[in-house]
Amino acid sequence: MILQRLIITFKPEGVEIRTLYCSKDGPNPGTKARTKEALELSRTGLEQALQALEDSADCVGTSGFTTREVVLLAAASPEIAKLVKGA
Repeated sequence: MILQRLIITFKPEGVEIRTLYCSKDGPNPGTKARTKEALELSRTGLEQALQALEDSADCVGTSGFTTREVVLLAAASPEIAKLVKGA
């Protein structure tokens, strides 16, 4: 399994985390194993993101006037950060 994307949405009723990943297993969305798999990938991905933010994060884009969006890049390694920045 490879985690591809985590999307975190803050809502009044709680936090929604969407986990996108690839798996070689066949389709069966209702299994307990799949739920456990997704929870573990989400947990690991969030831990990696927090560690990367703690180590270093760069602002790579902004938009908006009264409603603002800031895009932060917290690369998993300095080599990846260099590739993204084009350094």
